Amino acid sequence: MANADSATARPFVSKWSSRYRGATVEDLDPPAALSLNPSDAISLALLSAFERDYTHLTIVDSETRALLGYISIPHLQSLLDSGKVKPEDPLSSAMTRFQRRGRKYRVITMETPLEELEAFFRGDGAGPDESEWKQDFAVITDENRRFVLGVATTADLEEFVKRRPA
Repeated sequence: MANADSATARPFVSKWSSRYRGATVEDLDPPAALSLNPSDAISLALLSAFERDYTHLTIVDSETRALLGYISIPHLQSLLDSGKVKPEDPLSSAMTRFQRRGRKYRVITMETPLEELEAFFRGDGAGPDESEWKQDFAVITDENRRFVLGVATTADLEEFVKRRPA
């Protein structure tokens, strides 16, 4: 039996929806993910991100490759500037861990429609408040969440919309 809420739920619509025209995350052409381990030095994360012009790096377990969290390079730089961490410290001292309890993980794959990606960035179901992003990036995985394939950012979505006529 279908859930009554799903029958009445309307798809996410924003001022950009008309520009997506069936496009998916794959159409953003996200670069391959760069994943590091919690034991890697902060200096390695900074160097790796700088070389690839990445703003976010995923952190995975060194043995199981399970996704543990991420590093935001601007945030990491502010921690270094304030002296809260040092370049030789492990990433575990500065990473943001994903919350495993109390939150439903939203799977974002290469096949995810851009409307769904935008809804995720804007906070899922919070309404298309065009002025604010609730999330600034999404980890792209396979359907079963076994492999990290890439990272999509709000900037990637904004660039896509700029290139597409209304």
